[in-house]
Amino acid sequence: MEKPSNKIVKHIAQTTLKGLFWVLPMALIFMVVMWIYDKVRSLIGDSLWSAIGFNPEHHEGLWIVAFVVLFMIFLYIVGHLIETRLAIFFERLISKIPGYGTIKDIINIFNSSKQGNTKVLVVAINGFGNKDAYNIGLMYSQKESIIKDHYTITLSMSPIPNGGFMFEVHKDDIYVIEEASFDDNLQYLLSMGVKSMAEILKTEPKDIKNLPTLEAWLAKQ
Repeated sequence: MEKPSNKIVKHIAQTTLKGLFWVLPMALIFMVVMWIYDKVRSLIGDSLWSAIGFNPEHHEGLWIVAFVVLFMIFLYIVGHLIETRLAIFFERLISKIPGYGTIKDIINIFNSSKQGNTKVLVVAINGFGNKDAYNIGLMYSQKESIIKDHYTITLSMSPIPNGGFMFEVHKDDIYVIEEASFDDNLQYLLSMGVKSMAEILKTEPKDIKNLPTLEAWLAKQ
């Protein structure tokens, strides 16, 4: 029987970890916003604000709130303009900058709103050497491999998915978990299997035959 003291320590540790993973995304966003805020403030300087009768030193909190609001409005406007001809023309210009394409591709990995042949899919593939075992991985695009009828699947490491392995897998051995997203897969990896994919998706476990193969999924697109 587990000692009461061990239960208390375990409860504190688990609760603290939950708090960490809840706060961490917001903390990262806040750090980015504050970095931009410091850069803008250093460029504008306090003298300009003093000239119009506003001193940021005396209204630090108000200044930060105003900047965050303006930054969110800016992102919202950019989101609306991103499909316009002006945005496409501008992107063509900056795409000539060395490294821009690579950086964009890396950032787009985390964009769960992508569609078409660049949509990120969570998939199950046959386990290696065991036909009854399966691995859950990601497809970052649905472009066919150099090997005919094969597609690239990435299996990330757990609990820190900062590395992994890439495999070229035949389309008949790839099953699409349609309701799962990149974020769901990340949560699954971080939990090290403590939370099953079914639990994360809030759905009942399914027979592998009830999952569409990649070929069937592509036919519906």
